[in-house]
Amino acid sequence: MILEALLANAAILLGVMLILWVIAVQIRDVSFIDSVWGAGMVLLALISWRQLAAPGYLATLILAMTAIWGLRLAIHLFLRWRREGPDKRYERLLSKDREKGRWASAALVKVFLAQAVLLFIVSSPAQYGILEAGTGQQISGLALLGLALWAVGIAFEWIGDWQLARFKSDPANAGKVMDRGLWGWTRHPNYFGDACVWWGIWIAAASAGWWVAAATVIGPIFLTFTLMKWSGAALLEKGMEKSRPDYADYQRRVSAFFPRPPKRRIGDEGL
Repeated sequence: MILEALLANAAILLGVMLILWVIAVQIRDVSFIDSVWGAGMVLLALISWRQLAAPGYLATLILAMTAIWGLRLAIHLFLRWRREGPDKRYERLLSKDREKGRWASAALVKVFLAQAVLLFIVSSPAQYGILEAGTGQQISGLALLGLALWAVGIAFEWIGDWQLARFKSDPANAGKVMDRGLWGWTRHPNYFGDACVWWGIWIAAASAGWWVAAATVIGPIFLTFTLMKWSGAALLEKGMEKSRPDYADYQRRVSAFFPRPPKRRIGDEGL
């Protein structure tokens, strides 16, 4: 039953991505895919939950954890896309394909199908955890531990995004590096929060059985690797190093990912 349910989830996700690809071709922009990342995980969790005859407390908790995180992120990124327009990362990714007249097919493969695969893998703890929890699983101490870690992640994401938005809204900060609040403890509080959220969901899902933990640990591992070394912090910082003269000093003082107290600025040692 669980395998059939997961296959149904995959088919629905593929259908949604194909529809979104058609929309992207019409508007010649794929940047809204970032908002689909969170919304798609909520969709898969909800479909999994709906396939249960009478969802129990643990299944509902995992759905709620996924939905609160995913809907907030989806709305935040969608509004950012509407406000700022096309994302330069995707323009660079598809620039050569645009020149060769194969933008639409490249967008399908490189963006929508690739995102579908990664989205499905990362959200596997929520899907499998909900389906395995079924109707009888109660909320255990392990699930509460996962909820606590999830709450830490949510706080880092929400507060970090709020602090950055306030910083950017002040014209006096144009061209400056945000190094206040959570951004003074980690250069990427929102990415660190993302990782905490999905490790928390994985722990909660693992309370349904060790086999769930073993089968889905690839999700949070891959997400953490992506945020730290691939398309998250590493890619973002390449652009920041070129556009922010003070970013090198910020990198020296502030942790790249895991929060810790910042080092002193150069020249402040004698103060």
